[in-house]
Amino acid sequence: MDKSDFVVKMENINKTFPGVQALSSVNLKIKRGEIHGLVGENGAGKSTLLKILMGVLQKDQGSGDIFLNGKKVNITNPIVAENHGLSAVYQHMMLAKELTVGENIFLGQQPTKHGMVDWKRMFKETRKILKNLNLNNIDPRARVDDLTIVQQEMVAIARALSRNAKIIIFDEPTALLAEEETKELHKTMLDLKEKNVSIIYVNHRLDEVFEVCDRVTVLRDGSYIDTKNVKNVTEDEIINMMVGRELGQLYYKEEFEKGEVLLKVENLNSGNRVKNASFTLREGEILGFFGLVGAGRTELVRTIFGADRIDSGKIEIKNKTINLRAPINAINKGVGLIPEDRQTQGLALPLSVQDNCTLVSSKYSSKYGILNNRAEAKLTEQNIKDLDIKTPSRYQQVKYLSGGNQQKVVIAKWLNIHANILLFDESTVGIDIGAKKEIYRLMASLLAEKKGIIFISSYLPELLGVCDRIAVISEGKITGILDRNEATQEKLLQLATV
Repeated sequence: MDKSDFVVKMENINKTFPGVQALSSVNLKIKRGEIHGLVGENGAGKSTLLKILMGVLQKDQGSGDIFLNGKKVNITNPIVAENHGLSAVYQHMMLAKELTVGENIFLGQQPTKHGMVDWKRMFKETRKILKNLNLNNIDPRARVDDLTIVQQEMVAIARALSRNAKIIIFDEPTALLAEEETKELHKTMLDLKEKNVSIIYVNHRLDEVFEVCDRVTVLRDGSYIDTKNVKNVTEDEIINMMVGRELGQLYYKEEFEKGEVLLKVENLNSGNRVKNASFTLREGEILGFFGLVGAGRTELVRTIFGADRIDSGKIEIKNKTINLRAPINAINKGVGLIPEDRQTQGLALPLSVQDNCTLVSSKYSSKYGILNNRAEAKLTEQNIKDLDIKTPSRYQQVKYLSGGNQQKVVIAKWLNIHANILLFDESTVGIDIGAKKEIYRLMASLLAEKKGIIFISSYLPELLGVCDRIAVISEGKITGILDRNEATQEKLLQLATV
């Protein structure tokens, strides 16, 4: 193969953070017009490698080289990367959330007229870009922070595609997308491939990697393992390369006797996103929630948590009607929320593992307003042991942990107040297969303690694998609740489109 046939060559890349060797002599080669999967467990170095390619981070001085179209380059910042034809959609969207959709898509490239921004043209062009992605429900003039997390992600994708890049990085783009939206994105990726665009695709859902990728590169513990043609390798072989061991069955589901009703919701209404919702949750049960983008799943659990206003309806916890005016009311009744965006809603990233684990429970370990650091340290060390949180120490800033370990810290926070009702909103998004299995086992241990779990996921195999019952939401309404033994992907999708 001619050297120029590789649009990207990263050779012997090293990256060191304080106390951590994030990358050690890592290689990545991307062919022209291919969809190339990049996989590995959390902490394997995928995002770090791609941020170096995009100029967000710099490789260690004197280590390795980067070639684009056969020419050695020095990518010092994202603007240089973009000028070289690179664009990226990261797992954590880099959007200016105070600006409109149109302003984000054309940021730095606004059309002008007579030296002024041509707002009419900009929003018109934005509408065309959104229409090409079947995103007609997103208003070009809407502020990004008024959109749902999924809609924000689609705006980030639209922005990347609008730049006419020749190399596009997709870092977990389908994590929050339902099946139809995922299919639409894959179609877009295949169309780009036909136009000779190269795509680097990071995804923990290996079935999607095998569906659209030509080749796949595996990283483990910051090191390069191998690159394989997708047609010449199996998912199990890739998993073994990722984790360095046999993983066994992914979904871990024990059957527990269902106890008393923990949570009863009757005719709950909140704005136009939750409409007459009624259901129950019992001790020892996982109740799944499925729906397409914008169906109202997140809004429903936010309402139960007291984060969104209740317009009408009733919520009972252990047969007592609860007046939820704010999250503190739900917390005091033993309700914990693991939100879909753990980094902005579930964690205080600059604080330590200990500070985050005890963020809610600190009132129980304080006296006269003074924290008992010894008690909090003991509790955190127990969390680290029980949940197998991989961290150098309890003092480590939580922002430096992998996604799976960050998620465990969020869960520890609620276990420390002995919450009996746990609301998991897309809790396995952006975490690797091994960490997912640990989360599933943790959920099973919670059920053994007679706790109840509401589990939201956009990934149907996951819902079918771990839930006892699955409720389907469409346009704010619960259109059906199916037992595990009668639920199928076809039935759930049918209820989701009612």
